[in-house]
Amino acid sequence: MPLPATVRVSLLFLVIAIVALAFSDVAITASNPWRDLGRFFLGMLTPDFFSYEGLATALVRTLAFAFVGVGLGSVCGFGLALLYRWRAVRLCSAFVRAIHELFWALIFLQFFGFHPLTGVLAIAIPYTGIFAKVYSEILDDVNPQAAHLLPRGSGTLVSYLYARLPQCWAQIRTYTLYRLECGLRSSAILGFVGLPTLGYYLEASFSQGQYSEAGAMLLLFYALIATIPVWVRRFTLPLYLAAAPFLLGEGFAIRWGNVERFFTEDIVPAPLRNGDGWSGLQDWLADVMVNQAIPGIWNTLVLTQLSLVATGMLALVTFPLISRHFGGPIRRGSGHIFLVVMRSTPEYVLAYILLQLWGPSMLPAAVALALHNGGIIGHLLGRHSSHIGLRSDAPIGLNRYTYELVPRLYRSFLALLFYRWEIIMRETAILGILGIYTLGFYVDSAIQNIQFDRALVLIVLTALLNIGVDKLSRVIRRRLALQTLPTC
Repeated sequence: MPLPATVRVSLLFLVIAIVALAFSDVAITASNPWRDLGRFFLGMLTPDFFSYEGLATALVRTLAFAFVGVGLGSVCGFGLALLYRWRAVRLCSAFVRAIHELFWALIFLQFFGFHPLTGVLAIAIPYTGIFAKVYSEILDDVNPQAAHLLPRGSGTLVSYLYARLPQCWAQIRTYTLYRLECGLRSSAILGFVGLPTLGYYLEASFSQGQYSEAGAMLLLFYALIATIPVWVRRFTLPLYLAAAPFLLGEGFAIRWGNVERFFTEDIVPAPLRNGDGWSGLQDWLADVMVNQAIPGIWNTLVLTQLSLVATGMLALVTFPLISRHFGGPIRRGSGHIFLVVMRSTPEYVLAYILLQLWGPSMLPAAVALALHNGGIIGHLLGRHSSHIGLRSDAPIGLNRYTYELVPRLYRSFLALLFYRWEIIMRETAILGILGIYTLGFYVDSAIQNIQFDRALVLIVLTALLNIGVDKLSRVIRRRLALQTLPTC
């Protein structure tokens, strides 16, 4: 009897991951990793909430960047969603969302400097592309018959506002709230490139071995994420959005001459600036491809495939933690806390922590990506499994997991995993800033060496790679007829 297509595809990706493992560097290079790990957990158990005078300001700035960036992205994204049927809009949206927020921040830092505009645009631009795609899918999924009740001659905008939007407003509101949670994570990690958010102080604490200070910051961040439904309400949200722009801080003044020089000189390929002609440009591109792009792409693909399969395994292991078909309320409550911590911690922060504890290799990055994305998928699968009805004589324990729930959830599990594939690759590329030899490493090195022309080429290649993986993911989901669960 032939294997189902979903099983064959799963085995293929497992084999690819095993082959990728042979080409990966997954060693633990720290001299005493278990001691350092123990000190980290001790810091989490003994947090010091009063060590930094600027901690409250960092939290406020983290919130302000998230609200302004996500708010601006949602407004622009909704406008583009109305035009998403145009190919140019779809391509533009795909390109801007394929570039990670930290890459955008690194670009804007070169000419805006440490100005609030850098952080706001770093979040707003990729989120615009994300919102445009998701909002258009939500709007297109509603019943079109309601538009026939409008007066003849009503325009497209009127049709969307009065016929389509009321039908899916709850979905849009829920997804936007989910994106706010993502925006808080994005805002926090902007501190790792010098902006005054939580990541800035977190990096300083870890570099100095102050684990109690770092533990306090992480616990505050988890509390902030977990209580979003409590403090973000219909009547409070306008107040936050109105106050956020005034809480961003001032930063350094923008020097518009730097902006002009960046676009007219810095990103122009060196051979063209130096007058070396077409042959010089060819040699320059060949050098970029051979010495930076190809090694970066290879390591990005290897780490992505390892992380993708590890994410899937972790999600299948963790979803029973919150499923009503396994254990009682206490176990589900503790499992919920565990998964919230996993999915709330940004991959970049997890990778940074593990790199400090285990030393530089692909292992901390793969574990960080698997923990975060596995927590997200495990949470969604666990919630979905709780709505599955079982017979009164259904098996219990391992048999219930193996023969009853996993077969019913497997197609949705694969859909979610392939949906996260492109997201995992975006994160894999950016983790190179931490010293792993993915594309982000070569981008960061080029920027540090003031080779902005090379950095821009590598960032464009990163975006094209992400777009390609996203396209392949959609093809696989379509061929297997996979239907994703609601992402929020």
